[in-house]
Amino acid sequence: MGKFLSILILASALFAGVGIYYLQVYHFYEEVAPVGEGDVQLTSLSSGAPEPVLHEAFSAIDANSSPIRYRACFTTPLSQALLTETYAPYEGAVPLEAPGWFDCFDADMIGAALEDGTALAFLGEENIKYGIDRIVAISADGSGFVWHQINHCGEKVFDGEPVPEDCPAPPQGS
Repeated sequence: MGKFLSILILASALFAGVGIYYLQVYHFYEEVAPVGEGDVQLTSLSSGAPEPVLHEAFSAIDANSSPIRYRACFTTPLSQALLTETYAPYEGAVPLEAPGWFDCFDADMIGAALEDGTALAFLGEENIKYGIDRIVAISADGSGFVWHQINHCGEKVFDGEPVPEDCPAPPQGS
């Protein structure tokens, strides 16, 4: 009887592990259909508002289970010099891992490129959802990457701390 229970427990643990892995890596993600001009936006230095950016080969995934699961890849013919003169930079950009099957987005490679300066990070849209910024990194060769990152307002509020003075009030029910 002890062997049977041991096997039953191990089999249950194995099935639970496989199920959790599948849910985290595949089930919740959906491909985002490109809509065109507004797929990639950067915040303008002059207006402070997000503006569409010329891009091609857009591919993205997202999940309703978390506001920070958005990932996208694209290419742009715009130079980094033009981008830095026109759009708001983003300090402290840290690309988040994507599922292995979304192979155009390599967070380690993007992070290394940001560190060595071959890629630059820009603010796509501040508070795309409360406490979450959309970040866009563009490398010297025109490869672009997009992800959502918790901003300083979100870090405090999501931890249950008071809203910092320089942050907007969170929406009701948050």
